[in-house]
Amino acid sequence: MDKQNRRISGAMAFILLMGVVSLFSDMTHEGARSVLGEYLHLAGASGAAIGFVSGIGELLGYSLRLLSGFLADKTKKYWTLVIVGYGLQMAAIPALALIPQNGWIWACLLVTLERVGKAVKKPAKNTLVSFAAGEIGTGKGFAYQEFVDQLGAFLGPVLLWLVAAIHGTEDLFSTYRIGFAVLGVPALITVALVLFSKVRYPHPEQFETEREARGPFRIRLSFVFFMFAIAAFAFGFADFTLITLHAANTQAVPESALPLLYAGAMVTDAFSALFFGWLFDRVGMKALAVSTAVCAGFSCCIFLSGDPALIVIGVVLWGVGMGAQESILNAAVSKLVPKSVRSTGFGVFETVFGVAWFLGSWLLGALYDRSLPALVAVSTCAEALSILFFVLCVQRQKKEV
Repeated sequence: MDKQNRRISGAMAFILLMGVVSLFSDMTHEGARSVLGEYLHLAGASGAAIGFVSGIGELLGYSLRLLSGFLADKTKKYWTLVIVGYGLQMAAIPALALIPQNGWIWACLLVTLERVGKAVKKPAKNTLVSFAAGEIGTGKGFAYQEFVDQLGAFLGPVLLWLVAAIHGTEDLFSTYRIGFAVLGVPALITVALVLFSKVRYPHPEQFETEREARGPFRIRLSFVFFMFAIAAFAFGFADFTLITLHAANTQAVPESALPLLYAGAMVTDAFSALFFGWLFDRVGMKALAVSTAVCAGFSCCIFLSGDPALIVIGVVLWGVGMGAQESILNAAVSKLVPKSVRSTGFGVFETVFGVAWFLGSWLLGALYDRSLPALVAVSTCAEALSILFFVLCVQRQKKEV
């Protein structure tokens, strides 16, 4: 019993430590993300270009996980991939401070590099966390990490807001560049904590015991429905760069307050992750259908009105969807995929998600320049289709038990 308690407490400590790593990481890249749409616009990018870059960034950020996940399973060098990935991510954001006026192409390249860094480390990191999460409840384990993670995603935008408040917004482009330079501090802390985590917990795979006998992974109809569901969800889930662009264009939110808008989304993300992680451990995949139904109307609130209150409501709904996706999707992979190929499993799932998000972001960005009602129709229909496939997945799972 004492040995089991020590293993559980050690697993919890590891999850929280990795959560703190993510906290400072998210302070960096989510802080940048809170103003990225307007920053790219000020640097000369059009709405279509912003939508394309957001989409291609997510495409690479997810599709390359198929390769990095396979490499992680093949080599078992989980920590190496985590360190390299974080290094690329944390270098790209402060470098945005060096972008000259009208240098939107260079800015887009750095945004893409940051997403590539995330792709390199994400499957390996999720696999390490999954080894520990199984000891305390898979849904709760990923939810705890996501909660701490999103505290950083809240603090990062607030930090940029403070920079804007101190420096002023007369030259907003210059203010954002200073903000990116300031984000270099949490970036350095992130890298230091990753290296410490590797030294402190060199073999997290030892947390997961082999009490459960798992057969080889097989593709079933419920799995196919699940993949269609997450693809539809991602396709209709607008990237936040479009949301900040719309808020700025309609002047519903002062430009200096755009980081606070994203901070609010991240707070919602954090608490929804806790709730839906808890719900997943009790009702399984039904939790995804519920969360998607809750957030499905976010685009109506945001893009069909310039009313500040409705935009804030839409941002809250967006945060609910993001929080649930970040916690439950990872928990679902841990349940579905055997330990020996789990990084590959994370890579496969996230590649499908990323390709769908790329195509959806590109289309929604193009529609933003032409027809907001069409943008809302595409987004809402995709989320409704996602709910349908989640329901079919749950029904099919009952027959496959």
